[in-house]
Amino acid sequence: MPGDEKVRALILCTENSARSQMAEGILRKMAGDRADVHSAGIRPASEIHPLARRVMEDQGVDLAGQFPKDVARYAGQEFDIIITVCDHAKEHCPFFPGRGQRLHWSLVDPAQAVGTEGERLAAFRKTAAELATRLREIIPLIEKETHQHK
Repeated sequence: MPGDEKVRALILCTENSARSQMAEGILRKMAGDRADVHSAGIRPASEIHPLARRVMEDQGVDLAGQFPKDVARYAGQEFDIIITVCDHAKEHCPFFPGRGQRLHWSLVDPAQAVGTEGERLAAFRKTAAELATRLREIIPLIEKETHQHK
């Protein structure tokens, strides 16, 4: 089936309101139709952080249709790549079946930044840049997995 070649990726953090949402949007844009990208949180927030949405919009990354989700929503599903973007999520990540590769990136939560709006916005931009760099590095893994699925 045409959808079967897609690499399934899950990105986890605590609240699923900033880091994992930005990563989901960035990876979806980078991987295109090669990946089925999801994000979730251990204790999901009620909404995506407005500065995360703003920074992604400024960078041409569409978060439309994304919202914070509980990791329990994905219980029992298999993923090719599971990325935790905070230590709390790594420590509390549930078991996922299958041979999926697990990556952990301990990133500062930009939602915790204090200061002026400009300073807080700079924290989100810095996190977005770090995510983009790291996600760019896993695109070859997605390409390799995509070929193995065919």
